[in-house]
Amino acid sequence: MPTLQSSRPVALVTGSTSGIGEAIARRLSRDGYAVVVHSRRSVEAGHALARELGAAAYVQADLANDADRIRLVREAVAAWGRLDVLVNNAGISRVIPHADLAAATPDIWHALHEVNVVAPFRLVAEAQAALQAAAAKGRPACVVNVSSHAGIRPKGASIPYAATKAALNHVTRLLALSLAPDIRVNAVAPGLVDTPLTADWTQAQALWRDKAPMRRAASPQDIAQAVSMLVASDYLTGEVLLSDGGLNLT
Repeated sequence: MPTLQSSRPVALVTGSTSGIGEAIARRLSRDGYAVVVHSRRSVEAGHALARELGAAAYVQADLANDADRIRLVREAVAAWGRLDVLVNNAGISRVIPHADLAAATPDIWHALHEVNVVAPFRLVAEAQAALQAAAAKGRPACVVNVSSHAGIRPKGASIPYAATKAALNHVTRLLALSLAPDIRVNAVAPGLVDTPLTADWTQAQALWRDKAPMRRAASPQDIAQAVSMLVASDYLTGEVLLSDGGLNLT
């Protein structure tokens, strides 16, 4: 593991070897954080990103497994002996037409809920002591959950997915109340984000291009900037920042 001065703040970003998570890891690194990169499967990409960032470490973990969640937090804290920021970015989705109720099986509901709701909560619970210790150094620690506009509006890849993001938004507010003032808890709720996964979502791309006031989908860097702003604040807590280029206004 890298060895840095203990005064440098540390951020763990889950699901950070590609897409939004990678952009967040890169942004926080530029903001002066030592970063713990995480993924479930892309181990080589994780190690490569950690080497590129320099002040970074990589930990592999399956967030559907509680033992892996516990190990992830412990190894993240062990990397530099502290943890100041936790970004719960990792999540899973399933594309199911909302009217096809039979396709949204109990197994799908359980799988999405486990990774998108239970895992972020458990990571915060495991990280609570380290985050509170970081807060004792002079400024509140911080959790940012990456949610979705589907948790706010009746949209999304599937009803089970949207429901997990709505739950995550409420968990964000409940944790903000429970953990203040030592730990601030906020969420970012992106709309469409330009990633390889959404490259062929032509209808959604057209919707954002034609209807959103900003006339485009977000880039991963746009969402990383929003996360950076929430991390930089010492005051905001319990907020769910809808980051959809103004589409919700139409």
